[in-house]
Amino acid sequence: MTAAQTIARYGEYHRDRRNVLTHALGIPMILLALEVLLARPAWPLAGFALTPAVVASALAAVWYLRLDLKLGLLMTLLLALFVSVGSQIAAISDTAWLGGGIGLFVVGWALQFLGHHYEGRKPAFVDDLRSLLVGPLFVVAEGLFALGLMRGLRREVEGAG
Repeated sequence: MTAAQTIARYGEYHRDRRNVLTHALGIPMILLALEVLLARPAWPLAGFALTPAVVASALAAVWYLRLDLKLGLLMTLLLALFVSVGSQIAAISDTAWLGGGIGLFVVGWALQFLGHHYEGRKPAFVDDLRSLLVGPLFVVAEGLFALGLMRGLRREVEGAG
């Protein structure tokens, strides 16, 4: 499946603009929450802290890169940024690590379900768990489209949907 087909399929569950907006807010919160919560434990490895967040983000980056090189590179940069911010939050204190991580996670998911209430349709991950990886890609693509970027991909997505 191409990036355009993947985004179009996910987009079928996200037609209501309020749902798209709640996803634009909630998905980054959920992603940051996961980076915070998975920032511990950390194992030193050649001057680098290897964490479950780094491993999970690296695996996700490989998936994004295989799907589409340009979007994959952007997603990889964003994941690296989120890993960095997540590890900094987790390093503040146990309260920041757990409270911040769980708080972001709960609020992010509440926004997702509010959006799907507006949509009147179940979330995409109910039908396909890969949608949990597609969500961040969808938000980034929608942001790029709103800025007038990646017009070719937008046409492909609209043609595939």
